[in-house]
Amino acid sequence: MEYDFDKIIDRHGTGALALEVLQERYGRPDLTPLWVADMNFETPEFITEALRRRLGHSLYGYTVVPEEFWPTITGWIHDHHQWDVKEEWMRFIPGIVKGIGFVVNVFCKKDEKVIIQPPVYHPFRLTPQGNKREVVMNPLHRNDDGSYSMDFDNLAKVTDDKCRVLILSNPHNPAGIVWDVDTLRRLAHFCAERGIIVISDEIHCDMALFGNKHHPFASVSEEAAQCSITFGAPSKTFNIAGIVSSYCIVPTEKLRRPFFEWLTANELDEPHLFAPIATIAAFKNGEEWRRQMIAYIEGNVKFVEQWFAGNLPQIKPLRPQASFLVWLDCNGLGLGHDALQDLFINGARLALNDGEMFGIGGKGFMRMNVASPRSVLEDALVRLKNAVDERL
Repeated sequence: MEYDFDKIIDRHGTGALALEVLQERYGRPDLTPLWVADMNFETPEFITEALRRRLGHSLYGYTVVPEEFWPTITGWIHDHHQWDVKEEWMRFIPGIVKGIGFVVNVFCKKDEKVIIQPPVYHPFRLTPQGNKREVVMNPLHRNDDGSYSMDFDNLAKVTDDKCRVLILSNPHNPAGIVWDVDTLRRLAHFCAERGIIVISDEIHCDMALFGNKHHPFASVSEEAAQCSITFGAPSKTFNIAGIVSSYCIVPTEKLRRPFFEWLTANELDEPHLFAPIATIAAFKNGEEWRRQMIAYIEGNVKFVEQWFAGNLPQIKPLRPQASFLVWLDCNGLGLGHDALQDLFINGARLALNDGEMFGIGGKGFMRMNVASPRSVLEDALVRLKNAVDERL
C-alpha cells in the first residue's frame, strides 16, 4: 500500500497542542506550526481501525494487559535493534518525561545532582529542577563541520560524588545525533565507575535516517546494561503521542527491583485501555508505513537543505541522523534573540522552537519540525525568505 504524506490534515477543533497554544506561547494564533514534535501526517489506518474495533464494544471498564503486548514490543526491538530484551525487564510508564521524574524521585536524593548534555530537550533540565534537584551541565562539543560530540574532558570536570543520574538523549534531540557505539561505551564506563544511573531516552530510535543505525545504550556493553534505565515508545514513529504508550527497560535487578516496586505501589505501571491496542497495531502492522514515512522525511530534509543553500544561505540546517527535527543555525543572520524570534513569528508567521530553550549552545538556533506535507514546508520557507528580504 502506498501512503499519502502529501495530504493536508486540518487539525483545528481537535485540541491539537501545536495549534491551540499559539496565542499563549507565540502571541498570535495565525502561525504555521513547525514546533512541537508530533507529525502533521495522518495516523495510519491500521492503528485507527484497531482502536475503532475496541470502541465498537461500548463498555470501557477495567482491563488486563493483552498477552501479546510485551512479546510484540520485544519482537520489534529484536528485529529493529538486535537487542534481546526480556519481558521481566519491562514496565509500562505513563510518558517518558514522567518517567524521568520517577527515576529522579526514586534514586536521586534531595542533595544529589542530575547531569544533562545541552543543547538538549528542555524537560531534561526542567523536570529535575522542578523536583528540587540540582542540574549539572555537560555541554556537547560543536565540531568544525557543525556536528556535535560528547565532551568527556568536561564531563570529568563537572562530575562530583553528588552526581547520581545522567540523562542521555539517544538519538539526540534537537541535533538529531545517532550516537556511535564507542561513544556510548565510553559513557557507560564513566558512569558505571562512579555509580551514576543513565536514563537513556530512546523515543526517536525507530526513526534513523540516511542509513544511520540506532544503538540502544544498554546493549553496547555489560557496564551499560548494569547502570541504565531505557525509555521507549511508539508515539513519535507512528504519530500517536496523544495515546500515551511508553515503557521502560531495566536489565539489572539492582535498579529494577526498587524502581518497579515504586511504580507498582503507585499504580503507575498500569496502561490505560487504548495504549496496548495502539502499540500492538503499530508494531505488528507498521513496518511498511514506517519505511515510507522515513523516505518522505528524508526527502523533506533534502528539500530543506537545498532550499536554504539556494535561497537563504545565512541559515544552515544540520542534517539529522534521526527523527524529523532539523536544527537550524541562524547565526548567519546576525540577529539577537528577540529580533530572531520576531523575524520568524511576526515576519514569516511561523512557530518554531527557540534554540535557547534547549540550553547552552542553543543561542542563534531554531528547531524546525519537517514532518509536514512538502507543500506546507515550501510555503513556510518562502515566507521566511520574504521576511528576511524585507527586514535585512
